Amino acid sequence: MTSLPRWRGLALAAASCAVLSGCATPSNPQDPLEKFNRATFAFNDTVDRVALKPAATAYKKVLPGFAQTGVSNFFGNLSDAWSSVNNFLQGKGADGATDFMRFALNSTFGIAGILDIASEAGMQKHNEDFGQTLGVWGVPSGPYLMLPLLGPSTIRDTAALPADIWADPWAYKNPVNVRNIGIGVRAVDQRASVLEASNLFEEAALDRYEFIRDGYLQRRQSRVYDGESGPQKDAPKEDVPASNTQVVPEPASNATETQRK
Repeated sequence: MTSLPRWRGLALAAASCAVLSGCATPSNPQDPLEKFNRATFAFNDTVDRVALKPAATAYKKVLPGFAQTGVSNFFGNLSDAWSSVNNFLQGKGADGATDFMRFALNSTFGIAGILDIASEAGMQKHNEDFGQTLGVWGVPSGPYLMLPLLGPSTIRDTAALPADIWADPWAYKNPVNVRNIGIGVRAVDQRASVLEASNLFEEAALDRYEFIRDGYLQRRQSRVYDGESGPQKDAPKEDVPASNTQVVPEPASNATETQRK
């Protein structure tokens, strides 16, 4: 099985080719690469139907629930360290300290993160990546981009992938065959965690591509600004209440962020 960094490298190369070729006639201002994105979506959907979804279905039926929770907790714990760094980079010191304490506590007393004792202790988990950090720093998201195998993204989030790859502790796991097995298990576990939700939207959505695109863009906007529709404005000096800021509700977490309780 090819390692995750190599798959992501291929995805980045494909995305670059799409941007340079200008291979689309846009029908949505946020999706000028729609023709390429729809083709990539069709490829990803085929891979999911043929391989990933059947594997996730079998995984969910065969593996005991406590074992699935342990797998999810283990890989979720690895992400807490990088989430902590991104919180600090975004100026959210309290959240950064919480994620660091989560990582330290679960890595030791939680048996390498298999047990999520930090959540039981009331420490909230934050899922922050470098794409969100760039957004907080004011980098625009750019056009929507569907990456081969990796799924929905934007130009900004794709540009942030090398940093996220570099910061993933599992990318350095040796021997390589163990690393690759872990990559496969993590992918199947993440797919299994959204299995029921994906079945529902497959039946309900008239255009699944648009449904996924619009949901992803809304969710990323919400996550970058912590539930707000944009950067926070300073309150007016007069004793007059500021106009309400529209709150974008966050949809259910995607595969990379879902944790079982």
